[in-house]
Amino acid sequence: MRRLDQLLSSLGYCSRREAAAVVKAGRVKQDGVVLKKAEQKVEAARITLDDEPLEAPEGLLVVLHKPLGYVCTHADGEGPTIYELLPPRWMGRNPGVTSIGRLDKDTSGLLLITDIGPLVQRYTSPRAEVEKVYEVTVDKPLVPELVEIFAQGTLLLRGEEKPCLPAQLSLTSEFTASLTIQEGRYHQVRRMFASQGRHVTALHRARFGPYVLTDLPPGQWRWVPLPED
Repeated sequence: MRRLDQLLSSLGYCSRREAAAVVKAGRVKQDGVVLKKAEQKVEAARITLDDEPLEAPEGLLVVLHKPLGYVCTHADGEGPTIYELLPPRWMGRNPGVTSIGRLDKDTSGLLLITDIGPLVQRYTSPRAEVEKVYEVTVDKPLVPELVEIFAQGTLLLRGEEKPCLPAQLSLTSEFTASLTIQEGRYHQVRRMFASQGRHVTALHRARFGPYVLTDLPPGQWRWVPLPED
């Protein structure tokens, strides 16, 4: 049970002060009955606003297809942000909406967006070892020997003392490959190929853990169920 004004504010519908006017206007109902007090305790699942259920009262989780040129930050000045692709009301949610992990400006593909802090920790913890699949294009021909080099778990990136975990490389053409990793080091995929004399010219994340883009167009998002455990 939560105070109605706190609930509406936390989901980004209005401020706590504005909630009183929203309730007074008869816009909020519980089980179809108009509520009259913004400070009363309610159950989120039973509430409607303008006859619509409250959006993701238990926390939201969506898959976003990040286009090239967008940055994963709330700060201004670095270019268009992924949050401009999401409903403006979500920016008023508390806890705030964030991405699970990041993709750099020149990388496209799958991002998870949520306001559930423990879920962010679950998927980004170094111990999580969540599989991530990338489609990679490079500037020089790929050779079969790279498959074993990436799989050995001995590849050491420049400036680091701990080698990368074993990664699965599948060559799809002379200049393209699919790479599956279980880490999230800074610019890891680009640095792995750079260590072998290849410059990544295009990078796309196709899968993150159990989540895939399927036919989701760039710049679009879709709801996914919250994990059960």
